[in-house]
Amino acid sequence: MKTSDFFYELPKELIAQTPVQPRDSSKLLVLGRNNGEIEHKHFYDIIDYLEEGDCLIANDSRVLPARIFGVKEETGAKVEFLLLRQISGNKWETLCKPAKKAKVGTRFDFENGLLKATIVEAKEDGNRIVDFECDENFFATLDKIGQMPLPPYITEKLEDKERYQTVYSNELGSAAAPTAGLHFTTELMDKIKAKGVKIAYVTLHVGLGTFRPVKVDDVTKHKMHSEHYEIPEETAKIIKETKALGKRVIAIGTTSCRTLESVSSTFGEIKACDGWTDIFIYPGYEFKVLDGLITNFHLPESTLIMLVSAFAGYDNIMNAYKTAVDEKYRFFSFGDAMAIL
Repeated sequence: MKTSDFFYELPKELIAQTPVQPRDSSKLLVLGRNNGEIEHKHFYDIIDYLEEGDCLIANDSRVLPARIFGVKEETGAKVEFLLLRQISGNKWETLCKPAKKAKVGTRFDFENGLLKATIVEAKEDGNRIVDFECDENFFATLDKIGQMPLPPYITEKLEDKERYQTVYSNELGSAAAPTAGLHFTTELMDKIKAKGVKIAYVTLHVGLGTFRPVKVDDVTKHKMHSEHYEIPEETAKIIKETKALGKRVIAIGTTSCRTLESVSSTFGEIKACDGWTDIFIYPGYEFKVLDGLITNFHLPESTLIMLVSAFAGYDNIMNAYKTAVDEKYRFFSFGDAMAIL
């Protein structure tokens, strides 16, 4: 299977630049997993497709305001830092632009001394290991000076940082939002629970690798990035109970999906655990846990459109995407949603 098989034409004007208000008023394309049938709804209608005893799995990771701008103490040159991964304490792996100005030993100042940094290592891939210093809590400082690391296809300024967080975000650590969850409001979640649908949480900290293009022609040769996940005891218990009752486990987003399928593939069951996953799901993969998936519309030739094609069938997905373009759905992070059930 070739990467080019997952290409589709997308007019630029269909790339959503801002989130809709309220969150659950976005459009929802409902796709029959087995028959490929399509219905056009709004996201608040999702409750009509959920049944008592079903279980929704949500990723409660919270996005770091990980884009910060520093100046070299020696020259005043400006450099953009994007925090990718906490190594220990205030030491982080970062992406620096321009990297040539961030040599080992160079010191930087942020917001007139509110935060300082020293480059301690240059990695082979060009990323930098940076040691930060601040008087107060690092994350509190980051909240004051950091910007949301919006994907490169979003060019408009985000007025409210919380619109790039899910309403149930809790565990700080992602470099990008698990965007399928952006459609849920607190009120909608309360209605879903009142219907007898359980909502359980996993944590997968989304890395920037999620935006990296597939650069090989043969899909099977692509190497996935690695991301940290955790499944709590309570979530594992709920999933097992749901399956035992013959009800559906429905993932909110590809990150929740990858967490569940990775753990099941590794251990042969869902259990409380944490670790790193680089699972790559593409057509031919046999799903072990998932019965349904709520997701956004993904970039052409991306690992995410490959994942949904594995779940719903290649022909069904490519037809659904063509239909979504024809019907002028909004695409990508702030765009509309698809439910595959």
